[in-house]
Amino acid sequence: MSQVIALVDDDRNILTSISIALQAEGFITRVYSDGDAALKAFAENPADLGVFDIKMPRMDGMELLRRLRETSSMPVIFLTSKDDELDEALGLAMGADDYIAKPFSQRLLIARIRAILRRQELAMGEASATRDEAEVPLLVRQRLTMDPARHKVIWAGLNVTLTVTEFMILEALAQRPGVVKSRNQLLDIAYQDDVYVDDRTIDSHIKRIRRKFRSVDADFDAIETLYGVGYRFDDE
Repeated sequence: MSQVIALVDDDRNILTSISIALQAEGFITRVYSDGDAALKAFAENPADLGVFDIKMPRMDGMELLRRLRETSSMPVIFLTSKDDELDEALGLAMGADDYIAKPFSQRLLIARIRAILRRQELAMGEASATRDEAEVPLLVRQRLTMDPARHKVIWAGLNVTLTVTEFMILEALAQRPGVVKSRNQLLDIAYQDDVYVDDRTIDSHIKRIRRKFRSVDADFDAIETLYGVGYRFDDE
């Protein structure tokens, strides 16, 4: 079944060109010229992934993502202004899965879309289900429980909602408590395709993971930073 990509941008030329390119790759596209219309449509017709421009009238991409995250973990790629690091960092902090700076190549955008969708399928256990009916084991570390098959995370009995990328980063750290993972190692895990992503992206993801855990436990400190080296999980 073809996957549905929602495109939200007030530039109709961008909407048209991206839509045509995605349809040529076998995707179904739905296009929206503003965030308000997109949010209303998502309630009845959710998509598999969204590509949102940040700067739009009426409801910008940031507000659209904030309101979407109240009810959905749909993967989102932001389109940002060139070299606008504030937009990139804020977008990732709010729950975006990736970002691309304008102007961008359609080939790069399609590669990012495919990478995120594949990671989502892996995290949800859909890819392995066709090959192996065995239940994917839980990952349990002290107060942390991760269920890869259901993409669920529990900390001290409370649910924590993570995006696909966040889940994969945390899982990589929690699999070997105390062992340091460098930024490059985490990039290889979270971005398995040949797509360039700056290693600062990992820092943003880690900050967002910590923020989500601290929303249920203000004293959360299980993800440690080793400056100049990387990160490790240690729930002692």
